[in-house]
Amino acid sequence: MNRKQFLTALLAAGAIVAVGSTMPRVGMAQTDKVAASMATLKAKAAKLGAPKIEGMDAVAGKEVPALYFGATKMNNFFDVVDEVVTENGGTATFFVKAGDDYVRVATNVKKDDGSRAVGTVLDPKGPAIAMIKASKPYYGDADILGKKYVTGYEPILDAENNTIGIYYVGYLKQ
Repeated sequence: MNRKQFLTALLAAGAIVAVGSTMPRVGMAQTDKVAASMATLKAKAAKLGAPKIEGMDAVAGKEVPALYFGATKMNNFFDVVDEVVTENGGTATFFVKAGDDYVRVATNVKKDDGSRAVGTVLDPKGPAIAMIKASKPYYGDADILGKKYVTGYEPILDAENNTIGIYYVGYLKQ
C-alpha cells in the first residue's frame, strides 16, 4: 500500500468513526431536550397552583373532566403548552384522565389537517400507558398520530396522589 492509499484508507476509517460516534449524541441531545422541556412544562404548571379536577368541560365535542392548576383551567387553554414550545421547541400537552382514557385537553401536537389534536387520546397500546398507570414516568420513543417522537410522559398527581392526567413533551425523532 502506497502513502496515498494509506492516507485515503485512514481518512475513510476516521470518517466512519466520526459519524458513528456522533450518532448516539443526536439521540442524547433529543433526550436532554425532552428533560429540559418537561422541567419547563411542570414549572409553568406549578406556578399556577396545585393540580385538581373540578367538574366537566367540553373538549373537541367530548365531555371530559376539567383539569386545573390552581384557578386556571387547562382544557382548551394553550398558553402554557405554547410557551414551552416557544422556549424549547418540540411539542407539549396536558392530558386529563377520563375513565380509562387520557384525553389531550391542551396541546400543540397537530393532526394531519394542521389543527390541534385536542380531544384525541393517548394510545392505549403505546409504551407510555403502562408506566402512567403505575404512576411512573415514561421517557422514550412513541408513535403519536402516526409520527415517531422522542418523548417524556409524567403523571399529574392530585393532592391525594391519584393520577388525574399526564404531562407530555416530545420531539419528532431524527
